[in-house]
Amino acid sequence: MSHTHEQEEALRRGLGLSRRQLLAATTGIAAAASISLAQPAAAASTGAASKGVLIPPGKRGIILYTVRDAISRDPLATNLPSGFRRVFEALAGFGYKQVEFAGYRQHANAEGGADLETVEGARLLRQWLDDNGLQAEGNHGFIPGSWPLSAADLDRFKQVLEIANILGLGHVGTGNDPTGSAYKADWDVAAEKWNQLGSLACEAGLKLYTHNHDAAYAFLLDSGPLDAQGRPTRSSGIRKLEYFFGISDPGRVHFEMDIFWAHVAQFKHRTFTAPDGSVQTDIFDPLATVRAREKRFPLFHAKDGTSNPATGNGYDMVPFGTGDIDYTRFFAKLRSKGFHNPMYEQDNAPGADPAQSLQYAELSYRNMAALRG
Repeated sequence: MSHTHEQEEALRRGLGLSRRQLLAATTGIAAAASISLAQPAAAASTGAASKGVLIPPGKRGIILYTVRDAISRDPLATNLPSGFRRVFEALAGFGYKQVEFAGYRQHANAEGGADLETVEGARLLRQWLDDNGLQAEGNHGFIPGSWPLSAADLDRFKQVLEIANILGLGHVGTGNDPTGSAYKADWDVAAEKWNQLGSLACEAGLKLYTHNHDAAYAFLLDSGPLDAQGRPTRSSGIRKLEYFFGISDPGRVHFEMDIFWAHVAQFKHRTFTAPDGSVQTDIFDPLATVRAREKRFPLFHAKDGTSNPATGNGYDMVPFGTGDIDYTRFFAKLRSKGFHNPMYEQDNAPGADPAQSLQYAELSYRNMAALRG
C-alpha cells in the first residue's frame, strides 16, 4: 500500500465514509475549487432555499422490508414493479436517494435470479443502484448467534463484509437486538461478541450496527433476590440497551433506533422493581437517548404511528408523516445535522392491494421531503 493510499484510508475511516463516498466527496471538493468565488449571491440563495429542511434530500431513505412484497412477487404474473431492479427504479422515481437492504432475495423469475447474496449478485445489485442514483447504507443480515465465534461463522461474516463493500454500504448490521435476554450476564456476553464483530467491520471500512425494538429499552434484571436458577429478579433502574451502550466499544458498535419502537417503549416500559422491592417509575425519552450519544446512531428507522392506548404497543403503524409521533421535534432537536440516515419503514405496508406498499413509499417520501423545523 502506498503512502498516499494510506492517507486516503485514514481520512475515509476518520470521516466514517465508504470508499465510494470518499471518492464522491473528494471529486466534489475538486469541482468546487474550480468554481469562481465571485458568486456570493447564488450561494446565499441556495442556503436560504434549504433552510429548515429537516431531512436533507440525500438522506431520504427506505428499508426494503417495507416493499418486500414488490421485491418478492413474480414479474411474469404482474405489470407492477417487481424484483430489485424495477423496485429500485420506482423508489428513485419517487425521489429516494438511499436504501437499506433486508436480505438479498427476490422472486426466482426476477432478473438475476432468487438469491443475490453472492459476489456476482452483489455486483449486479450495485449496478442497478448506480443506474438509479441510489446509495445503499446498510443491511439487516447475518450476525453469528454463537459465542465464541466458530470458524464457519467468521467465514460467513467476512463474506457479509465483502458483499457490503461491493454494494458500497456504509454500515452492516442486523434487525435484532444484541440479545433478547433480561439478564446482565447475557448482555455482558453480547458485548464481547459485538466488540469482536465490530473490529472486523472496522477493518473492512464499515460500521457495525444493531437495530432495536421496544424490549431492548425494558429494564435490566441485575439485582435483588435470586430466582431458583440463580438469576436476579430486580433492577437497579438501568435499561438493557443503556447498559449495553456502556460496555460496548463506541468506536466499533453502533445503533439504529427504530423511532416507532422507541415510542412503544416509552408507552410500555415505565416501571421497575428496585432492589428494596419498591416499584419505581421512569419514563423513557427516545430523543434524550440519541442526543446523549448521537454519533453512535448513524441510522434511524423513521416509522410513524397513531396513538392507540387500547393496544399493547400504544401505537398503530401508518405511513410516515400521517401519525402522531412528533418527527418535527425529533429531527429539529438533533445536534449533528445531516449526519443521520433516516430510513422510512412500515411493517404493514404490504396489503390486499398489491400496489399499496409502493403507494405508501411515495406518500412517505413526500412527507419526509416536506418536514421542516
